[in-house]
Amino acid sequence: MTQEILQVSPLPPFMMNALHEADYIVHDHTHIKDPGALSKVTAIVGTGAAKVDKKLLMMLPQVKLIAICGVGYDGVDVAAAKEKGIVVTHTPGVLTDDVADLAFGLLLSIGRRIAQADKFVRNGDWVDDEFALMHQVSGARLGLVGMGRIGRAIAKRAAAFDMRIAYCGREAKADLPYTFYEKVTELAAQVDYLVVAVPGGDGTQNLIDASVLQALGTKGYLINIARGSVVDQPVLVQALKDKTIAGAALDVFWDEPIIDPELRRLPNVVLTPHIASATVETRQAMAALTLGNLQAFYAERALLTPVPECKLI
Repeated sequence: MTQEILQVSPLPPFMMNALHEADYIVHDHTHIKDPGALSKVTAIVGTGAAKVDKKLLMMLPQVKLIAICGVGYDGVDVAAAKEKGIVVTHTPGVLTDDVADLAFGLLLSIGRRIAQADKFVRNGDWVDDEFALMHQVSGARLGLVGMGRIGRAIAKRAAAFDMRIAYCGREAKADLPYTFYEKVTELAAQVDYLVVAVPGGDGTQNLIDASVLQALGTKGYLINIARGSVVDQPVLVQALKDKTIAGAALDVFWDEPIIDPELRRLPNVVLTPHIASATVETRQAMAALTLGNLQAFYAERALLTPVPECKLI
C-alpha cells in the first residue's frame, strides 16, 4: 500500500528525492491537488521551521506521525499531537558539530570584528584610517545558556582556545568541570561571551531579556544559534543601539526571513541566515534520519529518534 504524506514546509531536493524513491505520495500543503488527500495522509514531514498546530491536526484524521527534519520542533503542538496518539520525531545529534562550528565562528567573528574588518577593506577605508583594536578571544570567559549536545560541543571548541567556561541549565552536570549558575543573569554577569544553545518553545521564550543583557554589560557579546524566540529581540536591538552590550552575532530571528531593519543597520552585529546546520553533509544526514523514522513507522518498528515528550507513546 502506497503511503501518503503531507509536506508542511520546504524540504531540500535530496529529501524530496528520497521520499519519491521510497514510493510515498507527497502532498504539498500549499496546494493540495486531491481534495480527498487530507483524509488519506498518515504522516506529516517538515523542517524545524514547520508549523503544525491543533487546527491542522484536526483536518488530518489518519495522521499518526510528525517527522521533523531538524532538531528543533517548537512549531509543533506536541501536546495536541499526543492527545491524538500522534508521535513526533526529530533529528538530534547529526547536526551538533555543524551548529557548534557556526556558534564558535560567530563568536570569533563578532569578537575579532571579522565582518566589520572585511567591510573596512572593501570600502577602501584602510587607505586613510586604521582599524580599531579589539580584545583577545583566547582566554576570554564563555557562558553557555544550555548544556545539551550542542552546548557540550561548543565548550569543547572553546576549551581549545583556553576559554574559561561556565554554563546554566536545568541542573548541574556531574561529569563537567565547568562552573554552573542557576540563573542566566548570574551567568551573564560573569562572562565576556554569552552563547544561547537551548531549545525554543514557551519554556524559553524571551529567556534573554533586558536583565540578562544588562548583566552581560558593555563589554559583553551575545551569540544566538538556538531560536529567535529565546531572545527578546526589540530589547536586544535597543541594547545594541544604547551599547548596553558590546555586540551580538545572530543566526536566528523573530520573523525570519524578515529581519528588523534596525538590526541590519547596526554596526556592532554579525548576521547569518539561519545556516547553523546548512552543510551538504549534515542536511543529507538529517534527511536520512527523517526517512529512517518514516520507514520505521510504516514498518511498525521502534522509531529512531522520537522527541523526549513522545518516548513513552
